[in-house]
Amino acid sequence: MSYYRLLGCDKEPFSTSPDPNFFYLSKDHDSALTNILIELRLKRGLTVILGDIGTGKTTLSRKLVHELRQREDFIFYMLLNPQFETEQDFLQTLFHHFGIETSKDVTQMRRAEMMNAIERFLLQKAVSEGKTLTLIMDEMQKVSESTLEVLRVFLNFETNEFKLLQVVLLGQLELVPKIRKMPNFYDRISFKYVLNPFDLDDTRKMIQYRLQKAGYNSHRSLFNDEAVEEIHRYTMGYPRRITMACHKALKQLIIRKKERVDAEIVRELIRMDNQAMWNEAETLQQQLI
Repeated sequence: MSYYRLLGCDKEPFSTSPDPNFFYLSKDHDSALTNILIELRLKRGLTVILGDIGTGKTTLSRKLVHELRQREDFIFYMLLNPQFETEQDFLQTLFHHFGIETSKDVTQMRRAEMMNAIERFLLQKAVSEGKTLTLIMDEMQKVSESTLEVLRVFLNFETNEFKLLQVVLLGQLELVPKIRKMPNFYDRISFKYVLNPFDLDDTRKMIQYRLQKAGYNSHRSLFNDEAVEEIHRYTMGYPRRITMACHKALKQLIIRKKERVDAEIVRELIRMDNQAMWNEAETLQQQLI
């Protein structure tokens, strides 16, 4: 039997997979998602969401995709890896995933031909059919300058009233110097937002939310207040770290045959994690000698 069933859950409450059904909307995430959807509705063009590793950018993007699937007037594509060797590779990917038809073999088309074909496609969908074309790109700290230049050109495709392509970029803070090097790209950002780690209140609410979504319905919380405080202090409020810490804590709860996760369990997990890090460091040091 899975460990979480022993605790009264139907599903694993603290999986690290970016499942939008388990996505807790903190104050920051709720504000970011609401503003993204407004920008898309207004067809303003470029939105940039920044955040450190583990602040929930990828899960936020999955939640955005979940929202867009409910809306028939949106055509969207999510790109998980923005690393392309050439502009041609990027453009060919868009041709494929947006289903852009052309009488010519796309691999034989020049850059200008491809850009013109994409502009005609956007005009047809956005103006004639009333669709909102949206490109969502994650891990944008890995992007090349040439790909950013293609995106800049896309943002020039517009009517007198709106941009033909809506672009949502999500990335770590290393993206900032890349786009600052391109003032004519940076100036096109309609909305930018930085996701911050959770405060103690959001940490507590996230734990409760994920347990509830997993089917836990007891009035007795599996984590007491002191345990939540220790988890928040140790993880510094980063959602991914909170998820991993809670997963380990629940397994220890079963092993120790306790009813609730308390501060002692969390402190022991912290000691175990710290010891594991020291052991890894010592092993690496021995390899370098």
